[in-house]
Amino acid sequence: MPHLVEIAFKGNRKEFFLWESDEPPAHRAPVVVDADRGEDLGHVHAVGAEAEQRSAKVPHGLFGAPPARVVRRLASSEEVRRHTEIRASDDDARRKAMDRVRANALVMKVTDAEWQWDRKKLTFYFTAEKRVDFRTLVRELASMFRTRIELKQIGVRDEAKRLDGIGRCGRQYCSASWLPELRPVNLGVAKDQRLSLNPSQISGACGRLMCCLRYEHEFYVHSRRKYPKEGKSVLTARGEEKVVANDIFRERVTVRAVDGGDVRTIALSDLLGEMSAAGDLLAATLAAAARETVAAPSRPIEVEESEGEVFAEEAPVVPTRRESRPAAKADKDVDAPAPGSERRVQRRRGRRGGRRNRPGGAPGDANTGGDGSVPGGA
Repeated sequence: MPHLVEIAFKGNRKEFFLWESDEPPAHRAPVVVDADRGEDLGHVHAVGAEAEQRSAKVPHGLFGAPPARVVRRLASSEEVRRHTEIRASDDDARRKAMDRVRANALVMKVTDAEWQWDRKKLTFYFTAEKRVDFRTLVRELASMFRTRIELKQIGVRDEAKRLDGIGRCGRQYCSASWLPELRPVNLGVAKDQRLSLNPSQISGACGRLMCCLRYEHEFYVHSRRKYPKEGKSVLTARGEEKVVANDIFRERVTVRAVDGGDVRTIALSDLLGEMSAAGDLLAATLAAAARETVAAPSRPIEVEESEGEVFAEEAPVVPTRRESRPAAKADKDVDAPAPGSERRVQRRRGRRGGRRNRPGGAPGDANTGGDGSVPGGA
């Protein structure tokens, strides 16, 4: 009975294949599979029911479709040794490709190279901010390596996934270890959690906002529904007070008198009781939100996202006309105009030299007669 297996290759690249033998292969077993016009060697990542489950969830899954390629055989020790030698030559191919990129003055970064096991294809992965015309580069690389060349443009998150590493938490990158899909994270997630908006503190190794910012976002969103908004005035036993801060972990609220009086910290339940006794209608709404938060079942994290990723460190800066001019030299002071002196106002000229609506305009102007006289004038 054939089995569905998931095979892992270099750079956390995975694909699904069909194992036609009755006995499924062991986990992490080296196997030779069908590849693009040849053969490739990988290791078994999942098999059987686990592979079926992953195939319906991961981005590279089949989603019910039959696999197009099959596993040919288990790899021998000689084939594994040959695979190790090929992997050792990948970095040398990447350096040679970077030399040709600099020679052609292309704005791109070659992040990784991957030889196919039978050396019939060489794939280069690169990142670039804009579209790159690399037709000349492909011809040069094909003549250099004498094989089929494929260039794939990837994002910075995919680059971190391929290269792998250790994050600031001391663990392996989530994108390279267990995340099935790399979804964008916008700046609103950090704002909802009251985190610092300093890019160096909330960005990962890829330069984008860390993927882990999404994990607790739902907790913050649901918890803040039962608290009055910061800066809002509420009626309590001491009169009208203003909400200064909310502590959702200790369920406490810091309030201050509107007239600038004392600041006090009170439990959320006690605050809602005082607001209800004082006749504040907001207390009933917050109490209902608190009951819904407790009774709400857990569900997958869903973050409302914009169409593109928003990053604090990549906010576009559009220079004004004054800023786009060359700056004054540092050793030359720019004096302010003297008091009482009037600055000459420059008129904006039209298409005909700015002589419209002026007496004595040029013959043939739109607002003058053929002899230069103003229509309707004395």
